[in-house]
Amino acid sequence: MARLSERHSWTAAILAATAALGLAGPSPATAGDYAIRDGDTVVFLGDSITAARTYGRIVENYTLLRYPTRKVHFHNAGWGGDTASGGLKRLDRDVFPLKPTVVIVAYGVNDIGWGMKADDEHKKAYLDGIRGIVEACKAHGARAYVCSAAATAEAPETAEHGYLQTMCDEGMALARSLGGRSIDVQRSMRAVQRRMAEGKAKADPKDKDGHTLHVADGVHLNDLGQLAMALAIIKGLGAPAEVSSVSLAVDPAGPRVTAAEGCRPTNLTGDANRLEFDRLDDGLPLNLGLFGALQYRYIPIPDEINRYMLTIQTLPPGDYTIQADGRPLGKFAADRLARGVNLASATADGWQPGSPWEAQAWSLSDLTEARSRLAMSRIALAHHLPNHPRLAAIDVQTRAVDERIETLQREILAPRPFHFVVEKAAEKS
Repeated sequence: MARLSERHSWTAAILAATAALGLAGPSPATAGDYAIRDGDTVVFLGDSITAARTYGRIVENYTLLRYPTRKVHFHNAGWGGDTASGGLKRLDRDVFPLKPTVVIVAYGVNDIGWGMKADDEHKKAYLDGIRGIVEACKAHGARAYVCSAAATAEAPETAEHGYLQTMCDEGMALARSLGGRSIDVQRSMRAVQRRMAEGKAKADPKDKDGHTLHVADGVHLNDLGQLAMALAIIKGLGAPAEVSSVSLAVDPAGPRVTAAEGCRPTNLTGDANRLEFDRLDDGLPLNLGLFGALQYRYIPIPDEINRYMLTIQTLPPGDYTIQADGRPLGKFAADRLARGVNLASATADGWQPGSPWEAQAWSLSDLTEARSRLAMSRIALAHHLPNHPRLAAIDVQTRAVDERIETLQREILAPRPFHFVVEKAAEKS
């Protein structure tokens, strides 16, 4: 397959082929609008970027954390080098036996040979594949979400009007015309690329890390790129910005709850020197493991899908420490608490999960990866040894282990109250 470099430019004929449709981004949503519902089975269908299983695991982790009472199953049917027409041919083998209710489809780059086959013939094959996938999903009772391809390392200014985007625009429009849905991953990722370019322009020339979403070939995604793609899909599925929020005020007569969304605060006691309360959340914020928050420099997870807020009004000036279930989250000034702080990934020690909800998210991530590796081992065995005499028995045992891991995922995330302590920090001498 031809190599698409970061400096690859599309020809003038390609640039003029099709005008962009100007699709709007996802509209603001509430918790009830999130498209993955209780009882859904979600299958990711795509090429090697999907087969890497990274963005799919992030979507899975977000969904399980944010909506822990919804029983949702996730599977990955990505295949390296695949195209939309190839995905259509694989549906009966790799997708429909899983009985999906949601199929998230991401193709495009291989369909035009990494830009070397960007012509009407290959675009037609892509669109025919998208049509077939959407129609087949509809016939099987599954909701198809057709994504534009992940952004390449091409400069955002040219990619905005390039063949890949315009072809994917047609694919997304076709999906909607057939009753499917669409998510414009590519434009969302380009917004991240522009933020990276601005950051790189201001950074030390020696600081080259963290300014790309891609590995050296300019097409496949690094971890940042996978996270950017996951955020685009999560938002495209209707994720709200806020997880939950609590607002308190400290009056002379005592503390009181002034507002609460997505949670139930109880047992509020204390005064301006020390407050205590319990907080039972409907859902929990996404956390990505050790140093995961460092990836938020250019990818706005905290503001766009991960607002786990605490606001405390009328505290006397000074600094206040916050603990949750005895775990220190850090120190915050009174004026900052009055404006509201996002505690989603707060920690007093970057080597440790700060909060109990972050510790739960770290454990969930390990379990989700375990499910992924289990599935990969089964797929690899069937691919390389299709005549293995114990393949059927291995299938049965694999499904049983997978179900047990899913049960453990839900057990870890079962909603429970967290005990908060907000205490005036000792002044420095």
